[in-house]
Amino acid sequence: MLKHYLAASTLAIAMATALPAAATEIAIGYLRAEQPAPPVLSNLRPDPADLGIAGAQAGLADTRTTGQFLGHDYTLDVVSVPPGGDVLGAARAALGSSRLLLLDAPADTVLAIADLPEAQGALLFNVAAPDPVLRDAECRANVLHTVASTAMRTDALIQVLLAKRWTDIVAVAGAHEADSAFMDALDRSAGKFGLKIGKRKIWAFDADMRRAASTEVPLFTQDLGDYDVLLVADELDDFGEYILYNTWRPRPVAGSVGMTPQTWSPALEQWGAVQLQERFRDTSGRDMQPEDYAAWAALRSIGEAVTRTGFAAPDALRAYILSDEFELDGFKGRPLSYRGWNGQLRQPIPVVHPRALVALAPVEGFLHQVNELDTLGLDAPEVDCTAFGD
Repeated sequence: MLKHYLAASTLAIAMATALPAAATEIAIGYLRAEQPAPPVLSNLRPDPADLGIAGAQAGLADTRTTGQFLGHDYTLDVVSVPPGGDVLGAARAALGSSRLLLLDAPADTVLAIADLPEAQGALLFNVAAPDPVLRDAECRANVLHTVASTAMRTDALIQVLLAKRWTDIVAVAGAHEADSAFMDALDRSAGKFGLKIGKRKIWAFDADMRRAASTEVPLFTQDLGDYDVLLVADELDDFGEYILYNTWRPRPVAGSVGMTPQTWSPALEQWGAVQLQERFRDTSGRDMQPEDYAAWAALRSIGEAVTRTGFAAPDALRAYILSDEFELDGFKGRPLSYRGWNGQLRQPIPVVHPRALVALAPVEGFLHQVNELDTLGLDAPEVDCTAFGD
């Protein structure tokens, strides 16, 4: 009771001292730290140049629809820093113009920006870095996370495997850092739900597989033995496509390819998702991707908080967003909210193949004492985050 009273008091004080947003401009920044693309075996699906940015612009359009009736004028200033550029300098400049900033950057850059003196008192949204550590020991009070963490995605996948009774699991992992992190998350999720990943192999090829996959991959996977499902950790889209339909045993493939857990997918068609997809295609000319959805959700979170409170100051918005009163319609069948212990956006995770939804996690039967969405990712007892005071 005391914790809820203090939270309510904090919200009331913040709202009382914030400047009213009516008839004012709510300036929002979007800062992208461009990353050099690593060499991969396949380049069939290059990232669009406006990845993430298009999602923020779609969120801006949706937010302006409501804001125009309330006298709220939202603007979005996008800054993209090339590899090797002065990201921190760009962040200081962006924070000088807006105290609300979306960060499309790797985890170390997010932390460096959050720790800037200029960022104290600002409200930052991590829309790209899935690293669980940002929601754990390295959390920051001024950073909220709309991109699903790697742990949320792997928890969703393991729930689906259990529901299908695919419990005899083997794995193939790439050698990149992101692949190792995804494999570690798969191991953690399997243990969390009482499973264990059995035999595993590291992807050992660095040659063009387009002609050799049908002969090399069966031999590579032969000694994995029999199993229910093969998990692939290939977060860079390097080799996973060559695993599909080429394994020694005809078994389902999941993880980074095949049946995949995503923050968002074009395969979502219920709960008004089709309308969101269509609006996005009309403005961007392509499908909404997970990075776009995370940026859209950040923009919409700001808009929803401004609409409900009537204030635009970061402290007032943060207090409301982290309160029990906040809900966001994320077109995923359940209202979305933020975890008070680490700032992560609670959200269902679609587990999909490229053309259809397989399941929406949390899967029926996975229960939680407070919110079933907290079966996905780091629950309060699991985190070592003290910045949020919960």
